[in-house]
Amino acid sequence: MTFELQHVDPYSSARAGRISTDHGAIETPIFMPVGTCGSVKGVHFSELREEIGAQIILGNTYHLYLRPGLEILRAAGGLHRFNTWDRPILTDSGGFQVFSLSSIRKLREEGCEFRSHIDGSKHIFTPENVVDTQRIIGADIMMAFDECPPGDSDYGYAKKSLGLTQRWLDRCVRRMEETSPLYGHSQSLFPIVQGCTYKDLRTDAAMHAADKGADGYAIGGLAVGEPTEVMYEMVEVVNGILPKDRPRYLMGVGTPQNILEAIERGVDMFDCVMPTRNGRNAHLFTYEGTMNMRNKKWENDFSPIDPTGCPLDRLHSKAYLHHLFKAQELLALQIASIHNLAFYLRLVGDARRHIISGDFTQWKSKIITQLGRRL
Repeated sequence: MTFELQHVDPYSSARAGRISTDHGAIETPIFMPVGTCGSVKGVHFSELREEIGAQIILGNTYHLYLRPGLEILRAAGGLHRFNTWDRPILTDSGGFQVFSLSSIRKLREEGCEFRSHIDGSKHIFTPENVVDTQRIIGADIMMAFDECPPGDSDYGYAKKSLGLTQRWLDRCVRRMEETSPLYGHSQSLFPIVQGCTYKDLRTDAAMHAADKGADGYAIGGLAVGEPTEVMYEMVEVVNGILPKDRPRYLMGVGTPQNILEAIERGVDMFDCVMPTRNGRNAHLFTYEGTMNMRNKKWENDFSPIDPTGCPLDRLHSKAYLHHLFKAQELLALQIASIHNLAFYLRLVGDARRHIISGDFTQWKSKIITQLGRRL
């Protein structure tokens, strides 16, 4: 994997770049639809390519490890061949999912022992077998195994947790060096920078990660309940240390406003379940603000869902989508999910164009307030 930094906004840290992988190129800034179990909920891959313009999607190590399981994935030749997605894939290490199972997991130096949320069976994730698992999945970009501590962790716990994450990172790097890709394409490992909301811990974490000389870096443990201004401050601290010639991935973020603020602070890659989850709950994002399609006000509105949006937005009316949600038709969830994902990809694409043209900060200042309006 390589990264070419193409443009930097003259008035901020916003960047436009290009990530090249064996499964294709990714133009940054980029939003990555979440395909936890090997699919993006309610959206076919043809729609991801043509309607939405997705350049890369996510898979999740924890969920894919449990189902369909490593035996099936390896027999299929990896996730790309199993699900027929022929563009890049990034996998989260499963750390966030494992540590969210606080009542059914045990954490120790070796790794994390947990019980499956599916059948209660016992498993253990270690830095080594998480790397091995992601080798079998075949992701182009793999995440190091980390502990994602609660957002309200006190300093003592946050420091102890970060020490464990750093030792686990060292073991992940060694395991990467000891192993090779299985399916003929290269794979990259991104360290995850933790440290909660403590500036000195984030600084230490970023310096330790940067020393690894990785192909890219992730920022984890944010957007978990802390004030947004604190999140932005932590992003600034970390990005001030991470190498400028490598991509930076802010994990699990967020709203359109969060994404623009993070782009302004030098983040290149994003993922979040919000577009599809909110879409399934009739909540649509647009440049003019947000729409709840269950509201009666849309009942007689025969204008397009979004006249400047994707082809489906221009084909269907607000009244029709309102009707589908009221009738509990599954098509409503699909249309809304496609709309929101297409909007997120359009947002980061527009940000890229404005970074290249040199007026990103002016454009962002003009639109950011209206993005959060309720229509």
